[in-house]
Amino acid sequence: MEFRAEEVLEKIKKKELATVRRNPHTVPYLAINGVYEDLSGERIGWWTNGFWGGILWQMYHLTKEDCFKTAAEELEKKMDAALHNARCMDHDSGFRWLPTAVANWRLTGNPESYNRGTIAADNLAGRFNLNGSFIRAWNDENGVNRAGWAIIDCMMNLPLLYWASEVQKDPRYKAVAMKHADMAMKNFIRQDGSSNHILCFDPENGELLQALGGQGYKEGSAWTRGQGWALYGFTLSYLHTKEARYLETAKKVADYFVSKIPESGLIPVDFDQPENVDFEDSTAAAIAACGLIELGKICREDAESTADGRKYMDAALQILSALDEKRADYDEARDGILSHCSAQYHAEDHNLWFVYADYYYIEAVMKLTGDELFIW
Repeated sequence: MEFRAEEVLEKIKKKELATVRRNPHTVPYLAINGVYEDLSGERIGWWTNGFWGGILWQMYHLTKEDCFKTAAEELEKKMDAALHNARCMDHDSGFRWLPTAVANWRLTGNPESYNRGTIAADNLAGRFNLNGSFIRAWNDENGVNRAGWAIIDCMMNLPLLYWASEVQKDPRYKAVAMKHADMAMKNFIRQDGSSNHILCFDPENGELLQALGGQGYKEGSAWTRGQGWALYGFTLSYLHTKEARYLETAKKVADYFVSKIPESGLIPVDFDQPENVDFEDSTAAAIAACGLIELGKICREDAESTADGRKYMDAALQILSALDEKRADYDEARDGILSHCSAQYHAEDHNLWFVYADYYYIEAVMKLTGDELFIW
């Protein structure tokens, strides 16, 4: 399959321009029958709400169309309701405020956006548990004490701390991020390069108590979105720190992921799901493609890793070609691009249209064309 990134980006640009004009005030999560649902109200704290902002800022960076900027600024202000609500604040501050407030600040220098990003980073750093060196994931819910829970997804939130450390010239944020990354490297990543999803620690003494299957097929399996978070997350930690151990871990995870890509290029929900199950997750595919492209660029700069760089880039192109040809909808009258997204293996519906799948698909394409606003 040949992937023509410039042609795909042109289709994306036209689609997203039509979409934002149709949805100037929407905070989308899912597209249902081609129409975005709106999480502007009580669900403004939902973990994915920053990704629409990411799409808007990427498109504004590309096109300079004011409709993208206006919608992104409105979304950012709406999310203040989450930023001021302790119950909404958890490990996903990076997902919420890197593609919104921090992206805004990078492009415009808006001091209010800088303030939001700093508050979010402070809150994320404050979730660090010295007993076990991990950032706590979720808050308690329905009477379940989750003080000792950590998840692989948090690797993608660490760049908020790296950003705060850089702009404030304060090493504390980076230190917290690296402590968590080191913990994840030791405890989440298995010998074969696959990753656990959820780990439960004793919050009092840091003892590792249990690994949970989480959103995957079962305990000990390889939930593909988690593999994507690990692949891209360790790559980003290397980019921000230049610590070789993070690059080695990213390559270990990438090698596992690449070895499991089906001939079709379409990524299953879990690499260990039964052979007679055909559940897919286009979200995992798009996230992994971003990580593979970034990792491929790094490896190609090192003469000894050139072959690895080609391998990772070829895998990313295989995934993106499959998404473009089989799972992408460029109809400008419909919201959402990627079909066959899945929240978790044991969900009822495995053909959802998530805004964050679209974000990573767009980011991956823009990495290839050289038009990306680097958000992480």
